[in-house]
Amino acid sequence: MVDFADDDLDEDFPLGDGTADTEGIVMCPYCGEPNEIGIDAGGGANQDYVEDCQVCCRPWRVTVVYDDEGSAQISASPLDE
Repeated sequence: MVDFADDDLDEDFPLGDGTADTEGIVMCPYCGEPNEIGIDAGGGANQDYVEDCQVCCRPWRVTVVYDDEGSAQISASPLDE
């Protein structure tokens, strides 16, 4: 049996309260309408991907940054920037 030192793991990988944001609202950079989007904490602390506006259907770049407590900062920018 392998014995893991819990203290070492806690220092290397702080768990916080075990919750992370899984959705958020961003404003479309083209039409200005709010869009509710799902986000995946399992995708990493820094994410960058393309999503289409639910209103005008134009694609924009979504940037998600999670902090140590699982709160996400989400932004959308025009795809051509």
